[in-house]
Amino acid sequence: MIWLISSICVVLLAVIVANIRIVAQSKAFVIERLGKYCATWQVGIHIKIPLIDRIANRMSLKEKVLDFPPQPVITRDNVTMSIDTVVYCQITEPKLYTYGVENPMNALENLTATTLRNIIGELELDETLTSRDVINSKMRSILDEATDPWGIKVTRVEVKNIEPPQAIQEAMEKQMRAERERREQILIAEGHKQAAILEAEGKKQALILESEAQKEAAIQKAKGEAEAIREVQQATAQGLKMIKEVSADDSVIRLRALEAFEKVADGQATKIIIPSDIQSAAGLVTSLQELTHK
Repeated sequence: MIWLISSICVVLLAVIVANIRIVAQSKAFVIERLGKYCATWQVGIHIKIPLIDRIANRMSLKEKVLDFPPQPVITRDNVTMSIDTVVYCQITEPKLYTYGVENPMNALENLTATTLRNIIGELELDETLTSRDVINSKMRSILDEATDPWGIKVTRVEVKNIEPPQAIQEAMEKQMRAERERREQILIAEGHKQAAILEAEGKKQALILESEAQKEAAIQKAKGEAEAIREVQQATAQGLKMIKEVSADDSVIRLRALEAFEKVADGQATKIIIPSDIQSAAGLVTSLQELTHK
């Protein structure tokens, strides 16, 4: 009897131990009881009722990276190209993930392919090659909304690679080469233009400086002549003042005038017109010379 009880206890203990489940971090178990959804086990220790409870699905709640194979798509201008995408997603509702759709990851792959074709079909080739951010944003928004009933959260979508046909690639390379050559010619022309402008500016500045120098020289010359005239006038005024102070008579003044005419002639004048009043002064000078000789 004791042996039987011990055997029963061992069997019960073995059954209990066999039905103990430990759910690790970032894991989730979906439990069905008699074929019906019962609960979602999160992190911790759980005991399953034998023959009644069943683990319907085990899943990881970590973010998944799905690298789908390249998909052939056609642009609005009828160019066929191959595009492959990378989808980042995470399971947020284990129950919806288990019962929402058959094979959720396969469904997500097909949905990604059809969404990509729809978006690229609205764009031309050039827009497709330069609008990756727009494509990524649209795809993430559409996929996230479509996968909500499946318990999947699409966090990010990236266009991994875009491969146009070989003929298109060769045409694009030729276009890029021609564009680079055009830019090179523009830069060379701009360099020549800038050099010509700088040279003209240099000549202009040189002419301006030369003109300024000539102007300054003329001003200084005029100032010198004006200063000389002023000095002569001051000397003349000083002489007249001195004559006035010594009370010189008309004879002396006329004599000074004759001396002035002598300086004017300077031995080079062939004809000098002398005023009549100064001619009388000449007679005075002759008289003075005679008196001196006596």
